Amino acid sequence: MTEARLFVQPGAADSGAPQIRVRRWGRSVALATTLMLAACQTIVPRGPVDQQPTGPAPSRPRPSTEVEPGLPRDTARHRVALLVPLSGSNAGVGQSIANATMMALLDAQADTIRITNYDTTPGAAAAAQKAIAEGAQLILGPLLSEDVRAVAPIARTARVPVISFSNDSGVAGGGTYLMGYTPAQSIERVVDYARGRGVTTFAGLVPNGLYGERASTAFLRAVEGAGGQVVSLQPYGRVAGGVAAAAQRLNAKAPYDAVLIADGGATAAAAAPIIKRGSGATTRLLGTELWNSESGIAARAPLNGAWFASVSNALYRQYATKYRARFKTAPYRLSSLGYDSVLLTVRIARDWKMNAPFPEARLRASDGFAGIDGAFRFGRDGVAERALEVQEIRDGTAVTVSPAPSGFGG
Repeated sequence: MTEARLFVQPGAADSGAPQIRVRRWGRSVALATTLMLAACQTIVPRGPVDQQPTGPAPSRPRPSTEVEPGLPRDTARHRVALLVPLSGSNAGVGQSIANATMMALLDAQADTIRITNYDTTPGAAAAAQKAIAEGAQLILGPLLSEDVRAVAPIARTARVPVISFSNDSGVAGGGTYLMGYTPAQSIERVVDYARGRGVTTFAGLVPNGLYGERASTAFLRAVEGAGGQVVSLQPYGRVAGGVAAAAQRLNAKAPYDAVLIADGGATAAAAAPIIKRGSGATTRLLGTELWNSESGIAARAPLNGAWFASVSNALYRQYATKYRARFKTAPYRLSSLGYDSVLLTVRIARDWKMNAPFPEARLRASDGFAGIDGAFRFGRDGVAERALEVQEIRDGTAVTVSPAPSGFGG
């Protein structure tokens, strides 16, 4: 896997449903209010039976025994494919995303959209080929960056846009859009916040690999752009003792006002005491969007006082409550990407003519879109620009200290 590890909450129900249908059409869900979730019916499609005459002037047609392969013809719904892992080690998060898309369709009462699930574990390319052969006009997913790389050229050839859930900005562009939370945006947001509160000197701990490389680049650019100074940047391997050794090396460059730890909460908590021994108890710890994907991050005492930037959790908490009620388990944090991708599709579907290609140009609307994770819009590079908030870990809770903007100025 070439992107960041997924730090997710446990639990995701298995609906066992390859296809989702809903019954009524109505206005899209109002995201500023409590989410309204309705009951749903999951239907496994069967191929229709062709009706053929038995003679030149038959009184009654006799059904053919030949079954049409693939999905039945459907002229009343837009075909949308959801490509996620539904088996293997990532099946939990994939099924949670699939459940989220079902909920979004029900909330929006969008009976002009038909979503069919395809498992990417056996092969993302094969899943994309099957989806397109069965009439998909839009692909939601895949989740992993290597799967996006496999799907993108197939979809591009067929002129089918892809809205993926990856956080690897390197896979975006050419008809592929990225909804995942990228490190560059969260790092820039938390650095700007820290700089505005008097932090001038920064240091960083970054893991080896693609995520660490991109986090390092984003960190250096953000600090420079904010008028601060990076005094040390230490890489480490994700092995036992790796981050501790890097923190010790970092101490040789002390003092500094703040340290970015571009990894999950467990790693950051292991490094925190070492950092504060070297640079002082007042050193501010900074985190990335990965911290928001970990449900117990606020309970890690060594991170008390740390700042991190991510999408807002206000609407997500409502969504999680409804999800638990329906599926009897907690959603994965990343499942909100599936929910919001459907809301985006429903909004665009208002002007999407039946049996016409998906109006891709609408994805680049300057005013953006609203969802569980707040406001977002796709830039020219195909990466979702997000309105992020800054949270502080304070005595076992995560408190919003700088709210996310409600939209974009232009």
